[in-house]
Amino acid sequence: MMVSPMRKMSLRVRSLLDDRSGLAAVEFAFVFPIMVVMYFGVVEISSAIAVDRKATQVARTLSDLTSQMASVADADIISFGEAAKAIMTPYSPSPLISSVTEVYVDKTSGVARVQWSKGLTISTAGLVTIAPTPPHNPGDIVVLPPGLVVAKGTFVIWSEVSYRYVPAIGYMVAKTGIPFNDTAYTRPRQVLCVLNPTAGFSDCATPL
Repeated sequence: MMVSPMRKMSLRVRSLLDDRSGLAAVEFAFVFPIMVVMYFGVVEISSAIAVDRKATQVARTLSDLTSQMASVADADIISFGEAAKAIMTPYSPSPLISSVTEVYVDKTSGVARVQWSKGLTISTAGLVTIAPTPPHNPGDIVVLPPGLVVAKGTFVIWSEVSYRYVPAIGYMVAKTGIPFNDTAYTRPRQVLCVLNPTAGFSDCATPL
């Protein structure tokens, strides 16, 4: 039986349309880029959440360690910074900016004033040093949570932490990084206030 050329072409076209042998490969080519984006997106978001929690832990650690002391010097605060650096592991500690400040709540007015303040910096090489300029100057009025201001005539250790997390794949999350900021407050544990002679604060009885 003779088959016309047009009939042959029609059969070949129909056979091609009915062919499903490469369908899985085509579907995979469409789905694969989406899967890759989702995978790295989940990884980056998980890392960002981990960094945020570590920054919170650093803030709590700085205020907690300071509040357990009767007096602190720069060397002590640098040691606290080393602990903060260890907490940030395995993430780079160099973007970490932190500070420890003692505040006095006036026994009459309830106004909170800075008694001493020390900032910490961590170099890209991991060296922890005292910041050349304190984040707050002695005598500065600051705002504390209402629950702390109610207790007039008391001292408060206040720590602040900021960290900018830069994702490995910046264009997927944030090219300039994601900033994380946290604070922690504790009362002095052993004494009325924590002295800091190097900052000029050596007498709890005469707060600013």
